[in-house]
Amino acid sequence: MPPGIMTLAADEATLSPANTGFMLICTALVMLMTPALAFFYGGMVRVKSVLNMLMMSFISLGIVTVLWVLYGFGIAFGQDSGGFFGWTADFAGLSGIGLTELWGATSIPVYVFAVFQLMFAVITPALISGALADRVKFTAWALFIALWATLVYFPVAHWVWAEGGWLFDLGVIDFAGGTAVHINAGAAALGVLFVVGRRIGFKKDPMRPHSLPLVMLGAGLLWFGWFGFNAGSWLNNDDGVGAVAFVNTQVATAAAMLGWLAYEKIRHGSFTTLGAASGAVAGLVAITPACGAVSPLGAIAVGAIAGVLCAMAVGLKYRFGYDDSLDVVGVHLVGGVAGSLLVGLFATGGVQSDAKGLFYGGGLEQLGKQAVGVVCVLLYSLVVSFLLAKVIDVLMGFRVSEDEEVAGVDQAAHAETAYDFGGTGGGVVARTGVGAAPAAVPARGDGPPGDKGRGKGQGKGRGKGQGAAPASGSEKKVDA
Repeated sequence: MPPGIMTLAADEATLSPANTGFMLICTALVMLMTPALAFFYGGMVRVKSVLNMLMMSFISLGIVTVLWVLYGFGIAFGQDSGGFFGWTADFAGLSGIGLTELWGATSIPVYVFAVFQLMFAVITPALISGALADRVKFTAWALFIALWATLVYFPVAHWVWAEGGWLFDLGVIDFAGGTAVHINAGAAALGVLFVVGRRIGFKKDPMRPHSLPLVMLGAGLLWFGWFGFNAGSWLNNDDGVGAVAFVNTQVATAAAMLGWLAYEKIRHGSFTTLGAASGAVAGLVAITPACGAVSPLGAIAVGAIAGVLCAMAVGLKYRFGYDDSLDVVGVHLVGGVAGSLLVGLFATGGVQSDAKGLFYGGGLEQLGKQAVGVVCVLLYSLVVSFLLAKVIDVLMGFRVSEDEEVAGVDQAAHAETAYDFGGTGGGVVARTGVGAAPAAVPARGDGPPGDKGRGKGQGKGRGKGQGAAPASGSEKKVDA
């Protein structure tokens, strides 16, 4: 988000229909990113978990929207209290805001700013869901979203973007969410993984994406929506900064995709579609904090570096043994850290602010500020997310039963299947105790999950041979 915009009394801001319309379009683009994320993640899971993966993103649209209206906007962007959170009574329920009341010194209404920021709040917890695919209770996940948004996202958004927020006042540059969105979500995913644990069969059973076309569709829609995410974060279209952010978003994403594919070809011998999609998302993540601070040449560097680093990072889960199902840590945490720190190297001082990075004569000052923001958000989100997940796990259990995980979370949580292989339509699954015979759970003769069997050749496995997995043998179709 932009730093505070100062105006003279004589230059008092007035409502701009052009900027208001521009921001409403950007808001719609950012809203589209949550369904796009659902498709992106949904294509990467196995057939038996597709609907659950889609729902883990979609439910955030419902929960976070209501919380944002009730109190989230007030905590994130209300009157500052000690640099850590805010509150303005008129923001509670969005009930005390005038129709044409402007947001600060900008030329857009408060309502427009509030709904634009809402879409950031919606997608951030949805990002976390990719790390937890195939194995968590939907009710536990919904409760986690509500608690995490309240205790983590809303306060961190205040730290980073609100006037008076302690990271904002420190001078940390985060144009559109490297710390508040991506590092925040990536660290949270890691914290929850420590509680939830690995999937059954991790590093042993094949867990390939079931639909690469769906992945590519989601990635393309994310790329499209990200122009609103980044260019809209300047809150106006008057001075060219938003245009630079738009250009840098395109440039860095392209460079990251090429960087990921080059690494993949050298390391594993193939250019994969999953690598192209993942590389593009890595570039989008990395340029998010930097798009208003670097030049297009700097954006190429940010994207290429992030593409290679994230491609390398996705394999760390096999080395360290944490089961990050869809590489949220490898892409969003690593990409967010890379983009945020690279601001301290490539900031030109000639776009959103006069802060310069090391390569432009600014010394180490801005890099140090960026490092403070990265470390503090990462640690806060990691610790609080772990504690929230632990409490939920103790109270109600965060994870589905072993039988439900093997049979498929779609059947257990939603009583539906994504694809009707029987050709009868409907996709309804018979459920025990509802007038149908119990679904048989396939026997598992592979014993407890081991540490060998899938680590080898995993780099190639991310992009090779991702055919549709067979439908779960535990599902019985009910004819209408």
